[in-house]
Amino acid sequence: MCGLFGIASAGPLTMNDRQVGRLRDLMAHRGPDDAGLWRGGSRGQVVLAHRRLAVLDPTTAGRQPMHTPDGRFVLVYNGELYNEPELRTILEAEGCRLTSGCDSETLLWWLATRGPEGLRDLRGMYALAIYDVIENRLILARDPLGIKPLYWWRGPDSPSGQPIVVFSSEVRPILEHPAVTPRPDLEAVSGYLTTIRPVLGDRTLFEGVRSLPPGRVTMLRLDSRDLAMVHQDLGVPSRPTPAEQSDRFSEVRRVVRQSVQAHLRADVPTCCLLSGGLDSAIVTTIASQQHATLRTYCAGATSSEGDARTDDFAFARGLASRLGTQHAEATIDEAMFGERWREMVARQGVPLSTPNEVAINEVARRLRADGNVVTLSGEGADELFGGYDQSMCPAAEHVAAGNRDPWLFQLGVGSWCPVELKPRVLNSTAWAAAGHDEWVRDHFRTEYMALARGDDPASELADHLRFQRRVNLAGLLLRLDSATMLESVEGRTPFADGWVAALAESLPIEDRFIPPDRTKIALREAFSGLLPPEILARPKASFPLPFASWMRRIGPTILASDWLRTLFRPEALELISARPEEHWRLAWPAANLAIWSASWWPSSLPTRSPTTAALP
Repeated sequence: MCGLFGIASAGPLTMNDRQVGRLRDLMAHRGPDDAGLWRGGSRGQVVLAHRRLAVLDPTTAGRQPMHTPDGRFVLVYNGELYNEPELRTILEAEGCRLTSGCDSETLLWWLATRGPEGLRDLRGMYALAIYDVIENRLILARDPLGIKPLYWWRGPDSPSGQPIVVFSSEVRPILEHPAVTPRPDLEAVSGYLTTIRPVLGDRTLFEGVRSLPPGRVTMLRLDSRDLAMVHQDLGVPSRPTPAEQSDRFSEVRRVVRQSVQAHLRADVPTCCLLSGGLDSAIVTTIASQQHATLRTYCAGATSSEGDARTDDFAFARGLASRLGTQHAEATIDEAMFGERWREMVARQGVPLSTPNEVAINEVARRLRADGNVVTLSGEGADELFGGYDQSMCPAAEHVAAGNRDPWLFQLGVGSWCPVELKPRVLNSTAWAAAGHDEWVRDHFRTEYMALARGDDPASELADHLRFQRRVNLAGLLLRLDSATMLESVEGRTPFADGWVAALAESLPIEDRFIPPDRTKIALREAFSGLLPPEILARPKASFPLPFASWMRRIGPTILASDWLRTLFRPEALELISARPEEHWRLAWPAANLAIWSASWWPSSLPTRSPTTAALP
């Protein structure tokens, strides 16, 4: 797991290596073990930079940027390939001489010999850039489920004025490039108030800074004067034909087990996040069969007296004891929650998504302090196998009522600040600048229609679950990546895997969710003989925090924000700040925006902050 950064230009670059290195090193937490930089192109128009978190072959043989011996192809890459042994075997049979045990070298040769089409063969999580010196072509790509992030900005360089593309694993290095002036994207800001997603589709909260969508491949021809970008989508990887329908639960067990085993491959200490819920219990149980000394970690809240305030601790302790893992707990109280929340927003340069991102960060900090570098987590099971009864049950009712405008239903069922409430929350100027949320509605409609397959109630309900995979899962994976990578920890997700996703998609909806409350049926059946009954029957839980009551002291932060005053109606701001614990669904995104804006544009005019001054 690493951090990548790069710049491509139609002409010679104006930044020197020291300046590029400074931007790259803003992501040192993503790669504390090594750093590299490569500059090239027919007119010195490409620079690729990398921070390395060494997980496979931690020797210098895995250093990036990595290039083929003839110097034609140069790669920077963030991720892990779980079918790397198979790809390596094929390459070696073809005569490739691989000199390291690092999957980066395998990936480099695979793409060098297959071209962009080779991306379809990858099973794993990745964001990458590969430059072909002869063709003068740069390719950016991101894995189909969106596990690893990749951001980009396109505009005129300074002082030359020539077009450039700046790309990075995080937004801050892009925003600190001297050609980029950080400004809020008010349509995306309004979208965040509703969805609490700092990235929605390809939009970020910063004007002009885009996220490469999951499964997107973008090619830049550097010999074009305008740096034309051509986009292509990969889709979810295919997998072998599943077993007979009568044996489908054993097939689920086999494929999930194989995925967990593949995700355990590492040359550094590896552990598991264990909340005591079904998903983490499955992952941990399989992992414990491979690792005799497996360590497990649970996070949760404590009261002011230090007592546990969540069932996660008890369930996790029970399973850890049964499995014989070395178990530890990361506890969060109200004071630490508020302090860490602000710290994370400041370090990332973006608001948080869900409040339990703080819990994930704290448990990552704890496990890293114990010497672990890789952790497995249960993200993906709910979106693939139907785990959210609180959203799927209303979806079933919506389908039964005719399924009219299902994308608007999806927008509404998970809203923090509903679209219809916005005219009473935002002032008329801000609401108009946000385009009255037409973009958000259009985005949800486009995403839903692209995935819809249904012409009967069962198929339509499956469409709603498919939409959750496409939209909700991307947000959860971004949350895991950002919260863990701040502590130099690689988070891996065996459920959010191409083959597991394809198998889940092949199951009838009745094997995943039956209204009103039968969730993740295939997983519960597949692992019924492996897990204790109390965990098989346990409802959804994911490091929950009593954050609604912890919001009571955030009112002054909301009320003091000059920038929020330019967006919110005064009466709305007064109401939210006076009783934030009561209006927590509005207070959470509002407070995040207040904390975030203080780093970038504390006043009403979004001007360049001191941290983004031109580089020397």
